[in-house]
Amino acid sequence: MSDANKGEEQLADAAAFVLAGRPERVDDGALSLQPPEVRAAVRDIRELLSTLGRGEPAAAPSADLRGRILASVGKAKPARRAVVVIDMIKDHLTPGSLLEVPRAREVVPALKKRLDAARAAGVPIVYVIDEHDPDDPDLDAWGTHAVKGTSGQDVWDDIAPESGDRIVKKPSYSAFYESNLQVVLDELKVDTLVLTGCLTEIGIMATATDAMQQGFAVEVPPDSQAGTCVELETAAMGALSIMAPFGPARKKRLEHVARAA
Repeated sequence: MSDANKGEEQLADAAAFVLAGRPERVDDGALSLQPPEVRAAVRDIRELLSTLGRGEPAAAPSADLRGRILASVGKAKPARRAVVVIDMIKDHLTPGSLLEVPRAREVVPALKKRLDAARAAGVPIVYVIDEHDPDDPDLDAWGTHAVKGTSGQDVWDDIAPESGDRIVKKPSYSAFYESNLQVVLDELKVDTLVLTGCLTEIGIMATATDAMQQGFAVEVPPDSQAGTCVELETAAMGALSIMAPFGPARKKRLEHVARAA
């Protein structure tokens, strides 16, 4: 195949991708795993379609579409966020520890700034901490870590909890599993979770999935999360970018927050 034909074929594929009509978050998630030339081609197609669209005369929306748009705008409310810090404990951040996550130390400065800003703005902060009994069978699979009463459970000093922050203990991957996190979030009257900490592909991923099934919107700031490696972070962040809160649960969550507020 000639270079010209190959270029035309790539352009056609990019156009088909853009015109498929999928939600934008699905497209962006898929693109995050594509090579740079594919992302560039899709970007160029989007810009071209945007330019062509601006050149067309404006068309008045139908009465039905206008009504749905106005109803959606009318229901929009500012997000009520809580910052959730997952497993930023010494057993993960101390150099040489059994389950060390070296990348977690790299995000400490950005996470500290985020926590300081949250406290200044009155945004609640919840620390989720792994906790195991000494005879917990989970330690057979992962090795001894985060044992109840040990210093390995302590949050890393630079980002330690302050007065007013909430602390939740969990025994497994998801922060919702056999914990009181749901109760704490109900008390805080929040509908959106800003998930930070480690490990992105395990604790954050499991917690985010459970959160969305329960109607919470989820945000994972790239500069405040850490996985075992960039590749696993990228895969987890790509998967999360195409997920959305479960619709019926989201409706109930927003109604609950509105009543509580």
